[in-house]
Amino acid sequence: MKSSCLRVSEEKVKKSKIREVLAALISILLVFAIEFVAIEASEGSNGNDSHTNHHAWTTVTSACSNTRYPKRCVSSMASYPAYQTAKLHDLTKVALQVSLTRARKAREFTRSLQKNLMKERERMAWRDCLELFEDTIHHLRVCSRNGSLSPDCPIWLSASLTNQETCLNGFRDLNLSATNPIRALMSPRAVNLSELVSNSLSMYKFSTLPAKTRNNRSLLSVDTNEDGDFNSHYGRVSEDGFPEWLSPRDRKLLRASSLASLAHVVVAQDGSGHYWKIAQAIKAAPRNSRKRYIIFIKAGIYKENIDISKKVTNLMLVGAGKSKTIVTGRRSVQDGYTTFRTATVAVSGKGFIARDMTFENTAGPEKHQAVALRVGSDQSAVYRCSIRGYQDTLYVYSLRQFYREVDIYGTVDFIFGNAAVVIQNSNIIARRPMINQKNTITAQGRTDPNENTGISIHNCNVLASPALARVKGHIKTFLGRPWKEYSRTLFIQSTLDNHIDPAGWLEWDGNFALSTLYYGEYMNRGGGAGTSKRVNWPGFHVITSAREAYKFTAGKFIHGSSWIPSTGLAFTPGLN
Repeated sequence: MKSSCLRVSEEKVKKSKIREVLAALISILLVFAIEFVAIEASEGSNGNDSHTNHHAWTTVTSACSNTRYPKRCVSSMASYPAYQTAKLHDLTKVALQVSLTRARKAREFTRSLQKNLMKERERMAWRDCLELFEDTIHHLRVCSRNGSLSPDCPIWLSASLTNQETCLNGFRDLNLSATNPIRALMSPRAVNLSELVSNSLSMYKFSTLPAKTRNNRSLLSVDTNEDGDFNSHYGRVSEDGFPEWLSPRDRKLLRASSLASLAHVVVAQDGSGHYWKIAQAIKAAPRNSRKRYIIFIKAGIYKENIDISKKVTNLMLVGAGKSKTIVTGRRSVQDGYTTFRTATVAVSGKGFIARDMTFENTAGPEKHQAVALRVGSDQSAVYRCSIRGYQDTLYVYSLRQFYREVDIYGTVDFIFGNAAVVIQNSNIIARRPMINQKNTITAQGRTDPNENTGISIHNCNVLASPALARVKGHIKTFLGRPWKEYSRTLFIQSTLDNHIDPAGWLEWDGNFALSTLYYGEYMNRGGGAGTSKRVNWPGFHVITSAREAYKFTAGKFIHGSSWIPSTGLAFTPGLN
């Protein structure tokens, strides 16, 4: 009798829990339905007003006609009354304001889900989306600060597009299906915002073209690296041969033989510094600093996962040497993290510099995506460091980045992301992968033809690790594969060892992106540099023009590259 009552009691508890879960799901779906109706209503509510200002509406439809999402462009403009008095060159500001308003709504809606019942993996992906919506708001505000448009808008808008894509990637990483209620709520907001930001980027790019060019161009055909005036202010180089984006003080810091005496704080595991752990020193660092803040990290193996937020600006981490100061972690997607969260060290704060240390993820090839270093820091530089992992080692996430004299180790897609990044005078070392795996050095994530992003590998050594060299005849290694539709990667004046497969590049999925990507090779050397057997994709180019190759050097490709010299890095602005 007692056991019978107990079974009845257990059944009641189970039914009660089921009812709670169903109630939570129903509430989420109701919120989604209400919000969806609100979105549609807000975009279409002012459509009839166009009849009162036919000229304004004609201007809007003309400006929107060549964006990637013209219907979304027109309907979003209708929801913002300022379009009625805006001239053609002002519509970009309107488009940005619409994008910013939508980003704020997406953030507030995401926040409203915080108390909803979620499984651990749902909450992990949800948390990514919340942070990424916050970052997008920041990027859009910087783009149109004080009512004027920044010349760096394309890079901030490219980063905003990356954020929304990463939000959705998190759900895919954790195998949460399209019918998952949290993903179902996040997806339309991320997609909707991406379309608005893409349209803003198209309109900005079009408005900056000379009038005679603009009259004969489609927005969708604008190339961020075409000849002309668009990038003329980006490639400034100082008299000493450095771009002008790093201050003279930073230049001296990177050239100094020792920085221990100049550091603001010291981290040491033996108790001889100010802090035992790196994360403690970063937590105490000033916020939104305009001055360089230096943390010296003594020799040791630091088992930490470190997240440097966007509020921690102009931070410099200096180790005792890349073989002596090692920061190591082992997070992976297989262990329940999104790729975004697997990083041993993640950096978002502007102006980050690292020197003389190692960033490592030891999860191993069997754990798949496991990032050692993720960088979403604008105008960042990494010098004389080692970055070690297997799949997804270095996540060049977004914005402008420069790497010099670094060693990067990995197997699958081990340099990936959607930054505007130049890697110079470095060693890129493929390791031995798992059985039946192929090595791919890069996987670039450009999703829009107007994004100013790509991976440029210049004057580097592309090598095989000793373990791979012993079996390289049985394991194929490729220069890259197209992660996203407009993937863009260049190998320029580099030494490619003979472990590189003669085809050079690998498909991602059938014919996906083969005609929309841009992959280029220019004057490379070594046993793997021959191009006679390379892929014959429409988007692959054997570059023969120095003028074309120059577009992807540090002096030209890293937009606003005048910040590099202040890091003190030795720097080649053009071709060798």
